Amino acid sequence: MQHFVSSFYKFTPISSERTTVLKHELETLAKKYEIQGLMILATEGVNSTVSGIKENVISFIQEVQNLENIGHLETKNSWSDKIPFRRFKVALRNEIVTIGDTALLPNGSHFHLSPEEWEKSIQDPNAVVIDTRNWYETKVGKFKNAVELGINEFQEFPAAIKNLNLKKDAKVLMYCTGGIRCEKAILEMNRQGFENVYQLEGGILKYLEEFPNSQWDGECFVFDHRVAVDQKLEPSKKYGLCSHCGQPSDIKISCIRCDAEATPCEACINLGEFNKTCSKNCAHHYRVRPGKGRRQELESGTRRSLNLAKIRSEEKRTKS
Repeated sequence: MQHFVSSFYKFTPISSERTTVLKHELETLAKKYEIQGLMILATEGVNSTVSGIKENVISFIQEVQNLENIGHLETKNSWSDKIPFRRFKVALRNEIVTIGDTALLPNGSHFHLSPEEWEKSIQDPNAVVIDTRNWYETKVGKFKNAVELGINEFQEFPAAIKNLNLKKDAKVLMYCTGGIRCEKAILEMNRQGFENVYQLEGGILKYLEEFPNSQWDGECFVFDHRVAVDQKLEPSKKYGLCSHCGQPSDIKISCIRCDAEATPCEACINLGEFNKTCSKNCAHHYRVRPGKGRRQELESGTRRSLNLAKIRSEEKRTKS
């Protein structure tokens, strides 16, 4: 089954008294249309990625637009042959994207560049291209020659920009997955004295809809069970999540405890052989008793016995 995936956000004021009621209304709508995904709700707006049958997702979003004063939602859409989310959840937060300052509130289209405009601007040798995402996202893919901030979370963005020591009149091009982080990142850079700052409208996901295999290197990390999407916005066949730290990894091995496929990251593997396992449970048991589990030992022994019997049968048939 193909799952339709749609991401959207909207900065729009919602009273604190209404957020709890709106949460219930969204949960009711999701149940009605059999929607899975995550919606982050705050007094500054809504931020979400949802999935389901295409017609249901479209109907769900249409009804969401009519709630409160949310209004039109610009979506980034893709398909997945695996279930991106196991359930539907509405999370009430202080911010729909957390930079740690609720005073930074976007109020419209702020220096946005369409994918077409971005495609031209990013090739300007004088422009500074900044990736506002976390370090593990940039490992999966980024724009060519982009500056990586090496941050663990978006709240570290203000300090990271100060540490770059950029000239205040520099032309800065910023991007993130869907555009929402850049909405606040631009305001923070303005506050630090930068005025010539622009963002990729719709983020990487919207850009790849129009310009696959152009200025983007690698794949794009996403916060769901797909882990990443490729240049065609299809679920990654390369990356999985490390079962020990949760970071994306393209290393594929057989678990040294139970033989299941595993994708531990290089950093965890370097911490010890026990991390060459498919789960924290297998890692624990391997520490306690190195080697295969009892079931795998029995299965392995059975296979050896069957193979030996087959060889002896072949030898007997040849002699006769």
